[in-house]
Amino acid sequence: MTKFSSFLAQAQPAAPSGGSMLMQMLPLVLMFGAMYFLLIAPQRKKQKEHEKMLGALKAGDEIVTTGGIYGVITSVKDDRFVVRIGADNQKVEIGKGFVHALVKKTDGAA
Repeated sequence: MTKFSSFLAQAQPAAPSGGSMLMQMLPLVLMFGAMYFLLIAPQRKKQKEHEKMLGALKAGDEIVTTGGIYGVITSVKDDRFVVRIGADNQKVEIGKGFVHALVKKTDGAA
């Protein structure tokens, strides 16, 4: 029985000190840093590029909305675009945030 009790006495961890507390927090800090560089930073970069694309849109540009509707911008307002869709020249107003991508940029001469 004495061998078993001496084994248990050896298995007990030492009391944590200031240095070991830092070592316990290090993996958590490293995981947060990895999450930032793998998830948050690329998303912010993509968002900035999207905002830049929205600012550069003008009449005549062909776009696709988040709903999958293709159209041509006929005029630009403060917070929305007037977009011509379909063969019947139907016009709709959409919010600027609902433009998903630029399909074709118009030439400067047009």
